[in-house]
Amino acid sequence: MGNFNMEYYLPIMVMLLIQLIYSGLTLGTRIVLLEGLSPMVFVVYRYAFATIFLAPVAYLSGRNSGSSHSLNLKSFSWIFITSLVGITLDQNLLSWGLYLVSSSVTSAMCNLVPAVTFVIAAFVGMEQVNIRSLRTIAKIIGTIIGVSGAVFIALLKGPKLLNAESITSKSIIGTTLGSDENWLLGCLVLFGSCVAWSVWLILQVPAYASHPNTLSLSAWMCLMATLQSSLVTLFMEADLNAWKITSLLQFGCILYSGVMGSAVALCLQAWCISRRGPLFSAMFTPVSTLIVTVLAVLLLHEEVYIGSLIGAIGVIIGLYIVLWGKAEDVVDVKEKGNQKSIVNATEGIVANEYCEKTYCKTDLEDPLLP
Repeated sequence: MGNFNMEYYLPIMVMLLIQLIYSGLTLGTRIVLLEGLSPMVFVVYRYAFATIFLAPVAYLSGRNSGSSHSLNLKSFSWIFITSLVGITLDQNLLSWGLYLVSSSVTSAMCNLVPAVTFVIAAFVGMEQVNIRSLRTIAKIIGTIIGVSGAVFIALLKGPKLLNAESITSKSIIGTTLGSDENWLLGCLVLFGSCVAWSVWLILQVPAYASHPNTLSLSAWMCLMATLQSSLVTLFMEADLNAWKITSLLQFGCILYSGVMGSAVALCLQAWCISRRGPLFSAMFTPVSTLIVTVLAVLLLHEEVYIGSLIGAIGVIIGLYIVLWGKAEDVVDVKEKGNQKSIVNATEGIVANEYCEKTYCKTDLEDPLLP
């Protein structure tokens, strides 16, 4: 016991804390959405709070370090596009998907991001594909297993594993929550969210190259996303009453999602990535799925289906196979004597990179892992 190495175990404890933060965010968001808060309004308020929290931190950090936070036309363009895809589009789809299906399914589907990112990165030439390479085969197989698991979740719910009564709520789109129609639609929306998030990870490469300061980049993205989401919501939400926060629970969840779920978690994850790398960080993502599933059953009385559970397990297995393939890439890089840090830009924005940072060096040639 006297040989307890805090430096070794601290990143592990921080990553577990991050997964707890995300689990609370998923469950809390699910509750307030079912209570009647508009998913689009939620996204606007969430990133408004994240901006308010991050902007002073980024400014003071830049002032102390002497780095500039100004934008030129090129960096502004990349930040605008990256925010539009990675936050405005992704987070709105994610919130709608969370509203339409259960919190446990939403958490499970998010584990598809590394596999989807691998496919997109391969198409744009940022990921080498060699069918004679064991690591490439592992990534392909992991992607197939993960996507198959997602299809299983969407199409083959199967019998109930637990006969709990679902939370009832009047749907804001005029249909009954929990129906097969909404279940499939919700899964498709969540898959779209994964694709948007994966594209965002790819876009982190040029965005970071044009504005190589992760804290400042995250703050600018949050601000841009707040403005973009506000315009989209004003256009889509005809009823201005949708902007009202009607309960202390809603306000608390919005504040928590913006400060803890976006800003604080971003900083903590960036710190972990700077110590152990993106692979280490990605390995913990299924922990949130487990926590959310258990708490959703106990606290929200969500129903768990055998088919969905099997699909979720498939998604997680696919995730780890893809991560194994990426781990082999890291080994190859080391064997070639390349000492570059493979801490990728995936951490970039407020939350995946959740407060990304504390300042991570990045080899923005590897956008695979969040």
